[in-house]
Order: sequence, then structure tokens, then C-alpha cells
Amino acid sequence: MDKIIPVTQTITGNEKAIGLVETNQQSPGNKGFHRYQLIYVPRDGRIAEFRRDMGEEKKWKGVNLLNIPSLLEHNVDELMDMADELRGTSKIDVKDLLQINKFN
Repeated sequence: MDKIIPVTQTITGNEKAIGLVETNQQSPGNKGFHRYQLIYVPRDGRIAEFRRDMGEEKKWKGVNLLNIPSLLEHNVDELMDMADELRGTSKIDVKDLLQINKFN
């Protein structure tokens, strides 16, 4: 069983962060998969999660998932800038590149 992580509904750009993760997960109400940006910040001596919905997963086709540790060395804005840079603008469709869908 996964551990329960407290959530926070607000973060500021200049506060120190523990890390940033971008992952694909089922959206609430089973309305398909979405890409989420999870930012972890300290709150009351515990790690809290801030979650941002980045849209449908298919919009991010070919874009790698991210996991950027910070350990309080960077603030939220710096991590978000790193994510934008690491994510890049080029999207590669791995299945198309490997021609996986071409099998009969």
C-alpha cells in the first residue's frame, strides 16, 4: 500500500522545493489519462504534493516523463524552468520510429 502524502493547493515560485515529477495518470472520474506535474514542497515538517493537470496524455505523445530531484537546492520556479528545458519542444513518437504499429 502506498503511503499517504499530504497535498497543498498553493505554492509560490520562490519557495524551496524537494522535487518535480511529470507523469501520466488516470484523471478523476475515469475521463482518460492526463499528464500531471507534481511538485513536492515542505509543509509543517512533512513533504506535501502540489498537482498541476497539464492536459490529455495524447498531447504529450513522445515526450519523456520527468523526475527532477532538488532536495531544497532549487525553488519552484527553477524546477519548472528545468522541466520546460528538459521536456524540449521536439516530440518523438517512439512506436512510429520503431515501426511497431506496422506489424500485420
